[in-house]
Order: sequence, then structure tokens, then C-alpha cells
Amino acid sequence: MRILLLNPEYPPVGGGAGNASRHLAAAFARAGHDVTVLTAHYGDLPRHEENDGVKVKRISALRRRPDRSGAVEQAAFLLSGLWHTARQMRRERPDVVLAFFGAPSGIIAWLLRPFWRVPYVVALRGGDVPGFRPYDFALYHRIIGPVLHRVWRRAAAVVANSEGLRALARRFDARVPIRVIPNGVDASRFSPPSQRAWAPPHLLFVGRVVYQKGLDVLLQALVMVPDPPLWHLTIAGDGPHRLALEALVSRLGLQKYVTFAGWQPPERIPDFYRRANLFVFPSRDEGMPNAVLEAMASGLPVIATCIAGNEELITPEVGVLTPKDDPRSLAEALDVLLRDAALRQRMGEAARQRALEHFTWEATARQYLTLFREVL
Repeated sequence: MRILLLNPEYPPVGGGAGNASRHLAAAFARAGHDVTVLTAHYGDLPRHEENDGVKVKRISALRRRPDRSGAVEQAAFLLSGLWHTARQMRRERPDVVLAFFGAPSGIIAWLLRPFWRVPYVVALRGGDVPGFRPYDFALYHRIIGPVLHRVWRRAAAVVANSEGLRALARRFDARVPIRVIPNGVDASRFSPPSQRAWAPPHLLFVGRVVYQKGLDVLLQALVMVPDPPLWHLTIAGDGPHRLALEALVSRLGLQKYVTFAGWQPPERIPDFYRRANLFVFPSRDEGMPNAVLEAMASGLPVIATCIAGNEELITPEVGVLTPKDDPRSLAEALDVLLRDAALRQRMGEAARQRALEHFTWEATARQYLTLFREVL
């Protein structure tokens, strides 16, 4: 099968969706399929390369940052992607297109569908679903909403990565059947160290530093914990909310306890998980967070908010779920786990086992391949 994957994010550029694209593409290739990825060019990355049996083509899209993009960059990828995708279809005649995000990738596949008759599958990731992160995307969703209806309804299939995201998508368009295929994790790359120090508590957050991730709530919660043991928090990621968070750290008097490590290339992320002994993820909205899966595979207990995606990953054996935007509840969960290294260790071991048993990229890829065969 010839598979064309469209995504403006692809490692080392982007976040969770880019990582998911890479792992799925590699799993498709290992299963014997011909896979091409069309993505945005950034910096001095090669325009053409082959990794893990996957052909990667990077096109001009005005990408200015490795960790995020704006409306201009998304529009540039749409325009450039139309041209390059049409050329790719003419040259190689893919059997199916997997479009990560309804926009801009899904729009590209939809606009070209009448000319090349290639069925496309839309993989919803969160920000491309109206109603997701209304504090950031309300205007954007109002503008592209009418187009998304057409993109979804002409798709051969639409996939969400969690039950919560599917429910949100159904509220936007109840006429479109939506299948759930969860994210996976590379449990060989994200694995526990041979020996982990469970004390003192070393907290870790990995992800974009944006309002969505709720790091302001985490900092407020940490100062509410009464007489905690000596702890340290590392924030691995960058984003527009960083300056405000650094100011909040100063106001709360936490400068000695919090490190902003900045944006990290993908190859360095596993080491951050191995050095930590508690993962915290106070996000306000998610589809299914790769970072939580990576933490679980790395043998870390998890404190996370009770939102879409997290609800399907975190059981009482592997961590604690707390209401979003509730620093008091988060402080209570932190109080328990910060003081109990043995509990953190038990939860971390259970988290690793749950990731191995239920969330692998091979299993996720098999579900996508079954779907591709159905639509063909």
C-alpha cells in the first residue's frame, strides 16, 4: 500500500502530533508499506531524507519556530502543500492519504480529492476540533468551521485519538461517524533507568509552555502543600506563556525549586523522564497526550487533570486525576505523593506495565492499516 501522510509538524519540529506522525509512519514502513511524509521545512533541515524506511519531504511553509506555528505559517503550508501534494499524487499515485489535523492537512486532501480520487482519512488531534481550547481558538474555529464540515464529510474516515475528543467532535458535527484510535508510545525508547532515585521528589513536566497546559495552576498548588519535603520541578518545553510563568515563580518565591529547561530536541527528552520520579500534567484540554504516555512508559507515576485522554490513560494504580483549574485539589494529590517515595515507585512500575500492555505504536498502526483497507 502506498501511504501519503500530511502534517505540518514532523520531528524534530512540533509536538505530540509530530511525534505520532513519525511513529505511525515508521510502523507502516515496518509492516511493508511505501510511506511518504509531506511536512513543513524549518531551518537547515534537509529537504529530502529517508528515516526508518519513511521518505520525508519538507516544503517551504515560512516556519519560524520548532515548537509552534501561527496562522501565517498554517496558511503557507496549505498553499505550498496543495502544489506539492498534487505533484506527489501525479508521480506516485498514493492509495490513501492520512491527514493529521482537519486543517490545514485535511483541507489539502479535500481540495485535491476531485482531481486525483485518492481517499483521505482525517486524524483529529485536538486544536482542529471546534470547541477545543475556546480561550485560544474560538475565532479560528468560527472562521474554519464551515470548511471543516466539508472536509470531514468528504473524508473516507475521521479518527479521534480519545473518547473525549470524539465526543467534542460529535458536538460539532453529529452527521460524521468518528472512530477512536488511541495514541501509542515507543516503550523501548521511553524506558525506566536501571536504577531510579525515588527521593527526594523530582517533578517533571514536558510539553508546550502555553496557557492550555495549566502550569500556572501547578505552581499555585505547590505553594499550598504544607511543609513539603525538599522537591524540584523541571519544565521541559517552551512557548509564549514562559515569561508570565517565570514572573509567577518569582512572586511565589519558588526560584530555587523550579528550572525552565526550554525547548528540547526529541533525542534528549527520554533522559528528562529517567531523571525524574513524578510526572505532573495539569493541562486544561487534550486529545490524548503523548507526554503522559511517554512518562508512563518511562516508569513514572502521574498526577494529571481529569480531562479527555488523561481519563483513558490514568487509573488509580498508576497515578491521580484531579479537576482542572483546581489548585487546592492538585495540592492535596501532591501532598500525598511528595511524601511517599514507596507509593511513587509502585505507581511508576504499574504505569510502565500499563503502557506496555495497552499502548504501543504497532497496535495503533494496525488499527489505521485496517481502516485504510476498509476505505479502499
